[in-house]
Amino acid sequence: MASNLDKYKEDLKKLIALGDLMSLDLYIRSMEEKGDLDEKHLEVKKKVDKAFDKKYQRWYTESCALIRQLVPDRIAEFEILYKGEDRRKGINLMTYTLQDWFMGVRATENIYTREKAFNDFVAASMRFNTQFQILKSIEGRFLSSLFDIKQLVQADLFDSELDTCRELSKNGYLRAAGVVAGVVLESHLSQVCANHGATTRKKNPTISDFNDLLKKNTVIDVPQWRFIQRLGDLRNLCGHKKAKEPDATEVQELIDGVEKITKTLY
Repeated sequence: MASNLDKYKEDLKKLIALGDLMSLDLYIRSMEEKGDLDEKHLEVKKKVDKAFDKKYQRWYTESCALIRQLVPDRIAEFEILYKGEDRRKGINLMTYTLQDWFMGVRATENIYTREKAFNDFVAASMRFNTQFQILKSIEGRFLSSLFDIKQLVQADLFDSELDTCRELSKNGYLRAAGVVAGVVLESHLSQVCANHGATTRKKNPTISDFNDLLKKNTVIDVPQWRFIQRLGDLRNLCGHKKAKEPDATEVQELIDGVEKITKTLY
């Protein structure tokens, strides 16, 4: 079975290939704007077919997920190139964003000369290029001795433990499967809290404690908090013998829910 590290490498490879395609599209469009297209460029233009406008949103979403996991210190910079500052006083070359571009916002034109206040296409291209370089910087981290693989190894371990949970459940050991899944969830939430600097004074915090802490620090929203709370309740059902016996459906819900959290919450 492929490791999480291999999966990340493959995801990165695909995103870089897509980024190259979008970069080529922007280059061809810039040449067209200058009136420098020749027959060779026209053939390339047919192949790229406005890839930047068509592919960017998927590329951005998937890139955010990868950057958040592998180089979290760059995610704010990556996102702000798309969304910009919360409070800007106007739109100019320095404040124009990729979100503006995709919403159809363009630089104002002089009503007499028809000249734009700034080149919005160049502004969008520059911001995408910066995002692309941030994404490509992950490549070096896979090869660098400074790359911290702790969370990648931990993710592999969680996958293995959840496979064990499914096997236990399949063979009728429902309580054991639920308890192991609960341990995975608690360990992962502990790591997520550490990632975001969310700390507690409790000596032995529980799933509920970590969940409340993440909500308090706005790492998760209310629906996510309720989802994790439900998983915690299911874990308690499996771990407390005085409670009613868990059924296979509830244990499966717990295992599937824990897997979702470990794959989507960082």
